[in-house]
Amino acid sequence: MQRINDVNRLDQIPYLVVGQALVIPTTERAYRVQPGDTLWLIARRFNVSVNSIVQLNNITNPNQIYPGMILRIPEFSKMYGTVEVNGYIEPTVSDAEREIVNETGRYLTYISPFSYQVREDGTLNPIRDDTILVTAKEQRVAPLMVITNFKGGNFDSDLAHIILSNEAVQQTLINNITTTMKNKGYYGLNIDFERIPPGDRQLYNNFLRKVVDSLHPLNYSVSTALVPKPEDYITGAWHGAHDYRAHGEIVDFVILMTYEWGWSGGPPYAVAPIDLVRDVVNYAVSVIPRNKIMMGVPLYGYDWILPYMPGGPWARRVSPQGAIILAARYGVPIQYDAKTQSPFFNYTDAQGVSHMVWFEDARSVQAKYLLVNEYGLRGVSYWVLGEPFPQNWYVLDDMFRIVKVV
Repeated sequence: MQRINDVNRLDQIPYLVVGQALVIPTTERAYRVQPGDTLWLIARRFNVSVNSIVQLNNITNPNQIYPGMILRIPEFSKMYGTVEVNGYIEPTVSDAEREIVNETGRYLTYISPFSYQVREDGTLNPIRDDTILVTAKEQRVAPLMVITNFKGGNFDSDLAHIILSNEAVQQTLINNITTTMKNKGYYGLNIDFERIPPGDRQLYNNFLRKVVDSLHPLNYSVSTALVPKPEDYITGAWHGAHDYRAHGEIVDFVILMTYEWGWSGGPPYAVAPIDLVRDVVNYAVSVIPRNKIMMGVPLYGYDWILPYMPGGPWARRVSPQGAIILAARYGVPIQYDAKTQSPFFNYTDAQGVSHMVWFEDARSVQAKYLLVNEYGLRGVSYWVLGEPFPQNWYVLDDMFRIVKVV
């Protein structure tokens, strides 16, 4: 009971909720010995030691196993291969940053403080990332420096055009990036330019080539974040300038931002519906090498006020754990949508206002990880660390071996 409680953090919830997904931790499974099996072959198959099988089954003579015999196999996990894992993190205060990185560091390959904002002259708005970087080093997590064209609360199209159309400014920017990465100890660069004018598509590709040519000789990796699209849209403020095929050729890997179908300013819906995520991945693997693709996974959901009205109150972001606490507080069942592979529920607050919540749980992230395995992708990237979701880390760690590059 205590282990189930710990994995699901049930101490934070007054009682179990109808429809709530629970992770049931286990350390073993049963295996029927087949003709020709040896303990060495069985151990190799399940990626465990011979001695661990011997001890768990109280075997006195390892040579006396026989077909049909039932063995208990310890630590039946990590059967879905190896992945790299990135987590974006928004700098807050040192104690909170340290706690987040210490709790999640063992599951991360990279951590990406969000973000260094570029200026029109190629300089950078600094961020307070020192605590994150120090703690990441202790956890053997490689930090990625994130640059964005974020300005005034949104991604700025004019700012992107200024950078991409001026080679002198680009060189200044690259010089400032290189200096920052050297001084701070960053492992690589992640470029998240969004709302680029569609007509600047080739300018963006050329900028990426220039960045790679400058950083690769210094042994820095270069990656980009791509908005999700199921085909090569060449128009539209968000989609047109992101050239999947070119990014796949130019940079070391890409992060597909496969979330925000349900978003805070839109109608209630799953944040990352598996059917639409699959459509994006289908297109991506047709033009980008699979080992260069990291699939985005949200660590959050939204709480919408009903009835939804365009221009009305924006939905509040909630953590997966916070969503379950809400459902328990108001005594409402959690439902699970088979099409989107996402949980949701409705509740009425103390003021009589109706709400609808879509979020992630153990089932929904497992569906996403199975998709990563099915397509043989490089790994996953989270937006955003710091939202409590204890089940996610258990499921991830159980399914995959996580790469460490430092």
